[in-house]
Amino acid sequence: MSAMADGITVRFLGDFGPFSRMGKSIGYQITVGNSRFLLDCGAPLFQQIGGHGLKEIKGLILTHCHDDHKRWFTDLSLFSLYAPDVVQRIFLMTSEDVHAELRKASSPSLDRSLSPDATCVIDIAFADYIDYRMIGPRARYRIAACSGQNCREPFSVIDSNGDTVGPEQAKVVISKKTGRPRMLFRDPELGEWVEPESFYDFSSDVFYEKVKNPYIDPEGFTIEALKAPVWHGLSAMGIIVKTARETLVFTSDTNHDTVLWEQLVAEKRPQHLGMARDAFESSPVIHGDINNYIERTWSEQRYREAVRAFQHGVVIHDVSSRNSVVHTDYDKLPRTGLRREKVILTHSPDRITSAWTLGDTEKTFRIQGEEFFEVVGSDLHRMDADIYHREAGRYFVGYRNEQGRHLVCEKNGILALSSGDIPPGAKLLFHVDLYEDLGGRYYPALRDEHARYVRRPDGKVEIHEFTRDGSRGRVVEPHKRSPA
Repeated sequence: MSAMADGITVRFLGDFGPFSRMGKSIGYQITVGNSRFLLDCGAPLFQQIGGHGLKEIKGLILTHCHDDHKRWFTDLSLFSLYAPDVVQRIFLMTSEDVHAELRKASSPSLDRSLSPDATCVIDIAFADYIDYRMIGPRARYRIAACSGQNCREPFSVIDSNGDTVGPEQAKVVISKKTGRPRMLFRDPELGEWVEPESFYDFSSDVFYEKVKNPYIDPEGFTIEALKAPVWHGLSAMGIIVKTARETLVFTSDTNHDTVLWEQLVAEKRPQHLGMARDAFESSPVIHGDINNYIERTWSEQRYREAVRAFQHGVVIHDVSSRNSVVHTDYDKLPRTGLRREKVILTHSPDRITSAWTLGDTEKTFRIQGEEFFEVVGSDLHRMDADIYHREAGRYFVGYRNEQGRHLVCEKNGILALSSGDIPPGAKLLFHVDLYEDLGGRYYPALRDEHARYVRRPDGKVEIHEFTRDGSRGRVVEPHKRSPA
């Protein structure tokens, strides 16, 4: 099938893990109609898109402030201000909390520069670089710093009218380790103390305003902030892109484990006050570990919304190795409720074997209706392999064949690919014929370690064989892929 202009197109600019030797951190280009957006900017944008391409980007969506997702943000900001033929600021879409963290993180790079005549140091406002558009609701309560001689405490909790909230309803807990103030809030339904940023989903009217601020594009699609299933530690969000026929869910980094989620909802935790109950109840500010005071981590509403988020549409979801804590472990995928045929795994380690479709830097996928396809040239192809494998920057697919040379093995829920013996403690699942993916076209995996595939400038692929006398090459044709 020829690649048509409808649907949602996602180009992977970078999807390696945070400590990858391959580099090219996290970033995607999302295209709907004539609108192009960047989703995160950890990948080397100027190398992969170039200055001219960046001028055609309509906006940047940022999920959180880990450097592998925002590494090029300040360079992109400076480009928008100083490039001679760029006339618009960066149109930034993110949640209220992520925006606040981003301003704080980027301030040392952006808030000062030299005047146009280079005679003095000038202050530059964040808004001079950024045209900010909040997606997701505004919080009804927030922590405010107090300044001046009349301040009894350094922080207080205020409501949307600017009025101070009493300690019986909300408190500020200042970490002894970091000095960061975090809010402790008494949930009115349970009567329990919770950290509202973790406890409530964006759908909650207890802590968030009713207006959810989706972005509605003139071309007819929407971009919504997603919070419920995003469990990453710091302020973070995912997104949902919707057209008339398609839904794309992007979770960003998250520990997606419904067994864990159920525990976060069900577990009533004892408080360890370290003070008399009366003193705790009357204190507007406490210095200590907020986890000593939180009684429940997630609301039931957040859990329901987290499970519901993946029931429709195609999902781009991060994956990691075992015991990663803040990402989804591959062996825990059966506990996510995700449907394998609807998921593209991303943010994966340098080496991984997967029965689920793997993304890869420079791959492009098209979501049409409720399905996804890989875009290769002017064609769409199904991802129908039985196994996907990444190693040292190379991408492979395997198809079942009892006579296949490569073995797919499993140990404790982790898959491995072998061309020799079964690894100790592992069990053999099946044999495969293995193909190397070059630009979306498949070529039989090479047996000779002194040979390699090379893509020519004209797009053709050669096998280069290296001997003592030099090298020689011959053009090879790809294995036929399944069309859409």
